Amino acid sequence: MKPVRFSTPASAELAEAVRWYEMRRSGLGDDFYAAVVRTIELIRTHPDIGTLRAERLPHRRVLVAGFPYQIVYRLRDNDIYVIAVAHTRRRPGFWLGRQ
Repeated sequence: MKPVRFSTPASAELAEAVRWYEMRRSGLGDDFYAAVVRTIELIRTHPDIGTLRAERLPHRRVLVAGFPYQIVYRLRDNDIYVIAVAHTRRRPGFWLGRQ
């Protein structure tokens, strides 16, 4: 299995979402984080599972179960690169310019 690497913006998005959910209800941030980890493990074991989008730079997307988020990633030769941890209803496609 290829390693998963997060872009700096994706890491920040994950941390911010965890904080936001935790502020809403104690423990909900942990639940969100666990759901993201499960999604990442699914991607690691089945890298082609995500819906392929052929934009300027092709990427794939997988929804995070139980939350309105998606993991946006790119398959590279040596790793799986997470471009964004994106809310499904806010600022669609904001990550498209990311390498």
